[in-house]
Amino acid sequence: MLLLGLVISGSLYTVFSPAQADSQPSETEQVAKGKELFLASCSFCHGQNGEGVPTVRDGYQLGPSLVGVGAAAVDFQVGTGRMPMAQPGQQVQRKPPVFNDEEVAALAAYVASLGPGPAIPNESDYSIDDLSEEERQEAISRGGQIFLTNCTACHNFNGAGGAMPRGGYAPSLHGVEPKYIFEAMLTGPQQMPNFSNGNLSPDEKRDVIAYLGSLEETPEYAGFTLGGLGPVSEGLFAWVVGIGGLVGAAVWIASHTTRSKKSKVNA
Repeated sequence: MLLLGLVISGSLYTVFSPAQADSQPSETEQVAKGKELFLASCSFCHGQNGEGVPTVRDGYQLGPSLVGVGAAAVDFQVGTGRMPMAQPGQQVQRKPPVFNDEEVAALAAYVASLGPGPAIPNESDYSIDDLSEEERQEAISRGGQIFLTNCTACHNFNGAGGAMPRGGYAPSLHGVEPKYIFEAMLTGPQQMPNFSNGNLSPDEKRDVIAYLGSLEETPEYAGFTLGGLGPVSEGLFAWVVGIGGLVGAAVWIASHTTRSKKSKVNA
């Protein structure tokens, strides 16, 4: 009877448990899978153990050390397709991701196991869906002040992006998923400064994301946006189209007046 009970219990477990176990791999299995992906796709630049690969030039590395960058940095870089890099350069551009969500999660778990670092944020960290309309407007207002104080020097007043020194640029924030904006502030990729939770709390990061979302929902009442790039494009437009149009009109008026005077003299 005992043996029969064990056989029945094992059979029932085999029938009902595998699907759930396969869909939710253990942390150890996820780290192991992430290590396999890392060794195949990332170790050439970042080293066999994520220690980084130095170049022949002292102080430079082919790929930086990933020890301590955390899962959030991997989720941002790999999830947005910036890594693996298509080619070396000053600025890593976003492109379609190479890995699917499950593989990104495995890579993030493996890199997180190398050393403590920022974790991937939960949706509750950056979403304002659970806020009332009044709380939402307050969050947008606070986020606007934070963004104007800390971010406009690079990303422009409306998040359209802009040029940076040495061939870099601050990318446009229009249409970027809230999770990736949160992770970018948390980890400081490339030339962007790092806004840790000690410098900018999770609620403040959420407020910045709320402000950026409001920019996309607000219509452009002024007409032509000129890319929203600020005074450079607007000044160029004013000089070329505005001043240029006035000069053209003045030339036309002067030439028309000259022809009228010649006609009167001939008459």
